[in-house]
Amino acid sequence: MRLNNQSFKSLKSWLGCLLLISVVVSGCGRSGSAVAQAAPGDDGRAIQNKGSDTLVNLALAWAEAYRVIAPNVAIAVTGGGSGTGIAALINGTVDIANASRAMKESEIEEAQANGIEPVEITVAIDALAIIVHPSNPVDKLTIDQVSDIYTGKITNWQGVGGNDEPIVLLSRETNSGTHVYFLEEVLRKGDSENKAIFASQTLLMTSSVGITSEVRRNPHAIGYDGLGYVDPEHEKMLAIAQDENSPYVVPSVASGADGSYPIARALYMYTAGQPTGLIADYLGWIQGEEGQQIVAELGFVPLPDAD
Repeated sequence: MRLNNQSFKSLKSWLGCLLLISVVVSGCGRSGSAVAQAAPGDDGRAIQNKGSDTLVNLALAWAEAYRVIAPNVAIAVTGGGSGTGIAALINGTVDIANASRAMKESEIEEAQANGIEPVEITVAIDALAIIVHPSNPVDKLTIDQVSDIYTGKITNWQGVGGNDEPIVLLSRETNSGTHVYFLEEVLRKGDSENKAIFASQTLLMTSSVGITSEVRRNPHAIGYDGLGYVDPEHEKMLAIAQDENSPYVVPSVASGADGSYPIARALYMYTAGQPTGLIADYLGWIQGEEGQQIVAELGFVPLPDAD
């Protein structure tokens, strides 16, 4: 067994409402979890699913859709960032940790020291969009230019063909897997010897929605976000090239799937040991045709070998 249509806008709107309701439930409940409305599992408890904010909308959509498939299974979904989910897995307090980055070697070792053997399961692919205000005349950047902007070498939009205006840097907070991925693969360009860091003036946002919201209101801002969180009517997605001799490609499901967009990454769910029973069934469904259809509907990239 392998383990490793409602319109897009209306589905995103529905998920926004669902997430808001979930947060209210989280604030009122003792467990601090947002539980997809379903009956208790066979063992009388919900499957605990925590972590990546990039994945949280997908996780909520999967949990709600799976209720129809298996009404006896409850799935409690919370965000908090990849680091939060991974820490909960290491501590043995969740069944599934969502992550928008791979676990670090130090995290794997810490889990093993606690008697937990993490198992990595790829559940989707995400094209990470570089976004600016729609009024910004800049349409494209190279990876080098993005790195120079975020490390503070370029501080004015004029330096990349834009207006004579200061650049306002937006990033996810350090606990975010998206932050870690962007640091390692964009600022440091995948070079493990590169020690570049975010410029000190970078504004750290607590959520993906926080970045898109700030870009919408600030014509000088630049941010990065998972493709599924971007609304092209309110944020401009820049075409990105690996270098000045490479083609400039706009992020999309298609360009993420065929590898032409240079800032794309896998999204993961981690379990403590090989999943079995209800959890194995759930993860198998996520990687199958129905689960991957939801991936596409939310603007993420389905797995290339989805059945």
